Amino acid sequence: MLSLALVACAAKQPKLEDECLYSPAKTQFAFWSNVAEQMEIHLYEAADAAEFEIVPLTKGENDFWTASVKGDLAGKYYTVRSFQNGEWAPEAPGIFAKAVSVNGQRAAILDLKATNPEGWDKDVRPAMPDPTDIVVYETHVRDYTISPNSGVVNKGKFLGMAEEPAINHLKELGITHLQILPMFDYGSIDETALDQNRYNWGYDPVNYNVPDGGYSTNPYDPACRIREAKAMIQALHKAGIRVVMDVVYNHTYDVMGCALGRVVPQYFYRLNEDGTYANGSGCGNETASDHEMYRQFMVQSVCYWAREYHIDGFRFDLMGIHDQETMRQIRAALDEIDPTILTYGEGWAAMAPAYPYEELAMKQWTYKMPRVGAFSDDIRNALIGSPFDHERGFASGNPAGKQALMNGLVGCIGFEDPNGLLGPEPLRWSGEPMQHVSYITCHDNYCLRDRIAVSAPEETEETQLNMNKLAQTAVLVSQGMSFLYGGEELYRTKQGIDNSYQSPDSINTIPWENKEKYADLFEYYQNMIAIRRAHKGFRLGCAEAVKDHVEFLDADNDQVIVYRIKDLEGIDTAKSLLVILNGSADEVTVDIPAANYNVLVSNYGADVNGIVNGDFAQAFAAPYSATILAEE
Repeated sequence: MLSLALVACAAKQPKLEDECLYSPAKTQFAFWSNVAEQMEIHLYEAADAAEFEIVPLTKGENDFWTASVKGDLAGKYYTVRSFQNGEWAPEAPGIFAKAVSVNGQRAAILDLKATNPEGWDKDVRPAMPDPTDIVVYETHVRDYTISPNSGVVNKGKFLGMAEEPAINHLKELGITHLQILPMFDYGSIDETALDQNRYNWGYDPVNYNVPDGGYSTNPYDPACRIREAKAMIQALHKAGIRVVMDVVYNHTYDVMGCALGRVVPQYFYRLNEDGTYANGSGCGNETASDHEMYRQFMVQSVCYWAREYHIDGFRFDLMGIHDQETMRQIRAALDEIDPTILTYGEGWAAMAPAYPYEELAMKQWTYKMPRVGAFSDDIRNALIGSPFDHERGFASGNPAGKQALMNGLVGCIGFEDPNGLLGPEPLRWSGEPMQHVSYITCHDNYCLRDRIAVSAPEETEETQLNMNKLAQTAVLVSQGMSFLYGGEELYRTKQGIDNSYQSPDSINTIPWENKEKYADLFEYYQNMIAIRRAHKGFRLGCAEAVKDHVEFLDADNDQVIVYRIKDLEGIDTAKSLLVILNGSADEVTVDIPAANYNVLVSNYGADVNGIVNGDFAQAFAAPYSATILAEE
């Protein structure tokens, strides 16, 4: 049994993130509940100990229950439980646990400073001048490192992501940000049975503020997962790459299986009129960002990851479930830490949330949330077709999405084309280009190779590869942020599976052996990223600049787009940039403003330094290809 000495808590009003504040002299506890009649901590000597000491909590202002225990409690574990409605609720780690036992069943007490890898105090975010300079690469820790051909030792682990072979590929490709699928503690993988080789993307939140033990070399050691997650981030920062964390605040793994439901039943979730849990997530529940304490939880949680783990950005899963005000407050809080920290997400929900639609953080209201971005399903659907059917898109010969694609190329800012080619009501949902996340594939739905294969199965592999290049070129020449799904540069396939969230490694792993087999595709992606980063015209940064410098030229062909960025003296090394996107099966020739051009992309090849130079008044584009010229 423990010998405890309780002392009075500090008068300072606690916050949710102050759940467990450790020092060698004492540990302070603070838990919030607006329904508890009593609350207590169970303090354990070990993660698997049966005996515990009870520490009673005292209710103070604003429904915070607090206690302070003298002595050095490092290495011990705790849970909290509350008495409500005439009975004791099950134990839980607490809603803001920062360290946990295996499978997150108990919270651990430790000195967070002791989890810092060597040199952590000197870790800095890589320079990032403008959000539109960003090229995001999305991956999953296990996908990226588990292959026998990955070249890393710590396969499937945070430390594997920190090894040179893993990082060198990202540097070669030229991306600026690595977005990692959920790395917080999630519930669908048993950390005591990792040898069973089960797989999950991780969209099953249990403890939001702790790295998942499955990605650590020792899930039984609460400090190990923290130290190794930090080591991964530190290594990526040293390589000049920022780290974006995929966060899933919109639902939990279940209700009573996590602290939010056990400590304060119902409050953190939206309910239907009949008292059942609303299900905008499609996962059995949806959280209530509009409730003040859950809003505070979200704000404090992202700030904690930004401060403690030096995370550089947050991708919000099903952001449309959250309310706009919460997203604005998150943005403001992160600005106080570092304004270059990214915030963007999915501007939709799986099902209708139980909240007024016009107040939700849906894509169409993105302009109401300054500097919060949203994925552009407009440019995605236009280029490769909707994920809900097998129709072709513009990049594979279907002209139906041409105008949506043109709107996406300029960031869906309500661009009024001076030549009138976008019609009288151009699409507008973003306020600035940086709010427009251009992409064609992510972990959801088909990967690009499979999507093209199911929509154009009769085409040869060569033609399908050309469609692949064309689609990705459109993403990388659009105004706004560019986003790539990891492995597309290696022509990955998921064997036709469009929802691989629990498929085995054989489906989800990155095919490193393809780097040599499809070297031409990798080099094309590499050069397209370099071309984007070399030419400011493709990332003008603000809506007014886009309106001032961009025009579309009439190609007189429903399957061809001619996109020109002009008058770039003092902005770009080129006087103008001209892009031809040919989504047809025929070679096309286009009249262009006569000038001396350096051809950067042509005939399925790309070179940041140029393929050929000359005076041109016409340009051609091969079938299903892009041509890009830089005026000298």
